[in-house]
Amino acid sequence: MSKKKFEVLENETINDCLARMQAEGYKPIKRMEVPIFSEQMVNGKMEIEPSGRKIVFEGKLNSNEHV
Repeated sequence: MSKKKFEVLENETINDCLARMQAEGYKPIKRMEVPIFSEQMVNGKMEIEPSGRKIVFEGKLNSNEHV
């Protein structure tokens, strides 16, 4: 597998995630911010509201790494 997605976990920083990618032999090639939505009942109607975001990096396997 030459590409892999890495999500910044709740208990880590972006730098922690990038270090984890590097430790697995990947380099970041793309950063994505994915919205997180929640459903809430307001005045008898279900409403969807943004409640956060998650950051996901797409990594490419370093060409000098052999797995």
